Amino acid sequence: MTTLNDSRPGVTCLRRPGEPVAVEVPPLTGLGDCLRWLRQERSGIRQALDEHGALYLAGLPIHDAQDFAEVRDVLVAERASYKEKATPRSALGDDVFSSTDLPSSQAIRPHNENSYTLTFPGVLMFCCLTAPLAGGATPVTDCRRVLANLPPELVARFREHGWLLNRVYSEHISLGWRAAFGADSRAEVAAYCAAQRVGHQWLDDDRLFTTQLRPALIRHPRTGEEVWFNHVAFWNEWSLDPDVRDVLLAEFGPDGLPFATALGDGSRLGGADVAAINDAYEAATVRREWSRGDVLLVDNVLAAHGRDPFRGDRKIVVAMGEPTPVETCRPAVVPAAGPPR
Repeated sequence: MTTLNDSRPGVTCLRRPGEPVAVEVPPLTGLGDCLRWLRQERSGIRQALDEHGALYLAGLPIHDAQDFAEVRDVLVAERASYKEKATPRSALGDDVFSSTDLPSSQAIRPHNENSYTLTFPGVLMFCCLTAPLAGGATPVTDCRRVLANLPPELVARFREHGWLLNRVYSEHISLGWRAAFGADSRAEVAAYCAAQRVGHQWLDDDRLFTTQLRPALIRHPRTGEEVWFNHVAFWNEWSLDPDVRDVLLAEFGPDGLPFATALGDGSRLGGADVAAINDAYEAATVRREWSRGDVLLVDNVLAAHGRDPFRGDRKIVVAMGEPTPVETCRPAVVPAAGPPR
């Protein structure tokens, strides 16, 4: 273990090889004691988060979602909502949710939450209420390192053109538009899309097609550091298992996939490009196995997060905070409702 040379009074940060930086937590006798300590050290913890991008606070006396919500309200200044939903979650009350309800055998690649929306959560908080028997870590990836790891030519293309996200909302695969937008009428969806610079088109069988152009690189609103910030590899067909990709392409075709990404000018990406992005993420990723009461703070601009497959019961809850407009992050490309004509 390495003790980092932090100048923040009262906060000592520790680093183990291959793990996120951890804040040294003193012995705490209960939730009240925990909340007092967090209020006292909040400034130092948030400064450390700006530096490291993700922080572990191990073994806090948190027993349920309500305890977690109280901890969230000390550390996070403002709550944020989950927009344009892509995965199922369970609402647990007080703006606390299950981290994801996807099957335990499924790995989730690194991603920045809501990187495709005009306003996204600046901070994420995860907490372990039930640790799995094996696996199930929430890996975190330094997006500054991802950018540094990528081929310069690939970065230049994305800096100039941004990235394009196309989605098909369907009740039969992925999420339907009602669940994804929290809407009951097509008029509500149309109004949202117009306000959020999302192109949309209604298809048969009550399906919805959307397209949106977003910057692939932004800068942190406080530190000014440039980062790789997008879902380009996460939702690209070349990141799928080959057998799954073949089935989906045969069933829906390349323009009918639930999720598809491209360069911002509409150019499709090759397998080598997507492999280079996924390799850059892997080289910048660290993880730590969960124990009950552990909290993971993630700066959603500086760090991506994912999920490892697991065995046994696992209950990880999440809260999102500090809504951040992309315009405050000096985006390399102006968001638009689809690629340039």
